[in-house]
Amino acid sequence: MEDYEHAAMADPFASAVSFFTQLICDLSGPAVLALPHQDVEEMAAARGRELARLLLQAHLDLRARHEEAELTVLDPCARAALAGGRTRLERGHHRELATIIGTVRVTRCALRSPGQANCYPADAVLGLPHERHSLGVRKLAVLEAVRGSYDTAMEAITRCCGKVVGKRQVEHLVQAAAVDVAAFYAARTPVPQNASTLLVLSADGKGIIMRPGHLREATRKAAERAKRTFRTRLAVGEKTGRKRMATLAAVYDADPAVRRPHDIIAPPGGRSTARIPRPGPKAQAKWLTGSVEHDPEHVIAAAFDQAQARDPQHRRCWVVLVDGARHQLDLIQAEAERRGVNIHIVLDLVHVIEKLWAAARCFHAPADPAAEDWIAVKAARVLHGCGQQAADEIRAEADHRKLTGDQRTAADKACQYLNNNADFVHYDRALAAGWPIASGVIEGAARHLIADRLDITGSRWSVPGAEALLNLRAVISNDDFPAYWNFHVQAERRRLHPAADQADYKLTA
Repeated sequence: MEDYEHAAMADPFASAVSFFTQLICDLSGPAVLALPHQDVEEMAAARGRELARLLLQAHLDLRARHEEAELTVLDPCARAALAGGRTRLERGHHRELATIIGTVRVTRCALRSPGQANCYPADAVLGLPHERHSLGVRKLAVLEAVRGSYDTAMEAITRCCGKVVGKRQVEHLVQAAAVDVAAFYAARTPVPQNASTLLVLSADGKGIIMRPGHLREATRKAAERAKRTFRTRLAVGEKTGRKRMATLAAVYDADPAVRRPHDIIAPPGGRSTARIPRPGPKAQAKWLTGSVEHDPEHVIAAAFDQAQARDPQHRRCWVVLVDGARHQLDLIQAEAERRGVNIHIVLDLVHVIEKLWAAARCFHAPADPAAEDWIAVKAARVLHGCGQQAADEIRAEADHRKLTGDQRTAADKACQYLNNNADFVHYDRALAAGWPIASGVIEGAARHLIADRLDITGSRWSVPGAEALLNLRAVISNDDFPAYWNFHVQAERRRLHPAADQADYKLTA
């Protein structure tokens, strides 16, 4: 053992070389030559990871030697300049670092002075975090946690890296990894586009089930005041009061694509095969954002910030797709007025079609094929810019059939919806200009950013936890994660190890 320790002191890589030599001997031995491939594969993977850990440990030990040698020859003035007045050198300080190949020990020197915390120059050179988990582990934690539950993320990390992190630590690492998302996008300059390229904005809301202490105050009070019809289940129209609304927004570019109403909706009896419908505008350079922590006005302002960065001179045509929510409309119009930008608001056609289908059930049985033709006629009216005429026809039909009360509720709601949004259903103009008329991008974002991860069965969220995952999933959906991670690493290094601490001295250890 003494000979081994002396060899390790002489050469930090001696233990790694010895381990590698033993691994070769084992893999070439008669016992392993008789094993099936899966056993050899597992052995090579496990011991290969240990070899990598030993190599990293040896590298860190070598750097520790260099650091000690360099600091030892510095005079007190140089040490004071390096460490903010600290001049006393202490060797042999240790800390653990959990990495993607296992846990290693980092040895470094401390510069000390009475009444001041220790200064560790090697921590700044290595860019070490204050906690024990390396940036590689943090990155892996983010990539696994955004895909599935924290339990499955921890299991995946353990399979890959060994036991280096627990579930609660994964949650903490994910939240810490999301702190620079807003600064990252504020610092980015989008690629400029031609003035003819459309600039499209859209917003939507999606509820997330929260822990009781993380509901908005109004939701919590409403849940406490609610009177339940049944003890064991909710009646129609009753809500559990467990959700907090997240606001999502999307901004993207699109080339205009001129269409006509019959490109959107098939005529009664179906579309002939002789004519292929013209395609609509295709989303390009899509950017998503969302927040469950901040109010809708904050998210909408962020979307306008992104649009402003893409078109600072307001030379492009700004199209805003909405679903008819009054509060959302008011916020969008107020933000556009504040920035002095002219926007064209278009009501999402899909929401109109849904209202028409609900109205159709007032006049047709659920399985009646004639309902589809009824929808085609009314939708064609709306697409031709005659939304008010379509509403009048629906009311007239309800009157003619002498529908009353609940029999005509859905029909009246569809008419009211068209009337309330009369300024935003000029689809004839939108189609002629080549604008999009459906908010599929933001609807898909609500599913992808929230439903696929935050709606996992049994999930109950805190505001910080949900906000971090929502932001990181948006960054990944925007194909910005590699750039964001580099930005985050640099920002984290500036926070933990300001350049002023190192003065002009550059330590090579």
